[in-house]
Amino acid sequence: MFPKEWEYHIGPVISDLVDWLLVEFGGAFDAVSGALLRFLLQVEAALKALPWWLIIAAVGVGAWLLLRRVGSALALMALVFMIGVFGLWGLAVETMAIIITSVVLAIVIGLPVGVAMAESNRVRGAMTPLLDAMQTLPSFVYLIPAMMLFGLGKVPAVLATLIYAVPPVIRLTDLGIRQVAAGVQEAAVAYGASRWQLLKEVRLPLAVPSILAGVNQTTMMALAMVVIASMIGARGIGQEVLLSINRIDVGRGFEAGLSVVALAIVVDRLTQGFARRFEPPR
Repeated sequence: MFPKEWEYHIGPVISDLVDWLLVEFGGAFDAVSGALLRFLLQVEAALKALPWWLIIAAVGVGAWLLLRRVGSALALMALVFMIGVFGLWGLAVETMAIIITSVVLAIVIGLPVGVAMAESNRVRGAMTPLLDAMQTLPSFVYLIPAMMLFGLGKVPAVLATLIYAVPPVIRLTDLGIRQVAAGVQEAAVAYGASRWQLLKEVRLPLAVPSILAGVNQTTMMALAMVVIASMIGARGIGQEVLLSINRIDVGRGFEAGLSVVALAIVVDRLTQGFARRFEPPR
């Protein structure tokens, strides 16, 4: 056994820190929470305002334009239709609203950070251990700080999803910019491009395929948080999975799990097809 006298617990210190943050910056947390909730509810209202058949048709048209395969378009439409058949359409809309909000925030935060990492080795050195920790920690861990600072509901679920899902877009933005051919950059500099022009006109456009691959991975990781986020009141399809586990309802859980898989396949194929549109010709 580990010696009892050597034990030291930081739990009370962390609890005191959280209490201090809530007292001193409670208004700021409430403002952030309110802004995120308004944006999330607007996204959710926009999705709910669309007829179900229009969403399915949009998935089919988007799949055909991006993939150029009728069979793939029909298969993705069938997967979305299946969610409605299972009676989970409303919950799927709530899930997609959380995912869209999380991915938008991840892109807004991740792209500038990825660019900064590509432009500065110091920033890259400082961010790499943090990103490693974010990708290594169990996803349940992200629920704790989000719940402590923002309570229960959809906002902490969005923030926990954001923390879990943002590393891929940061890493692949950095990687894509760094992998731009040195010869292309030297040619741009020879023609008089400044550092900003080199980044804006050469490095970022050529890094778009890698950046979009990062967005795809970020979206898939956000989907992976669906069930876990439901544990703090995020609702959506994840709540159905959680209830099925608690009640040992295998059939209900199978339908909810299959619906999550369907959403993941549809989102993955569409985002991958969009990313391939920007790949350079071989």
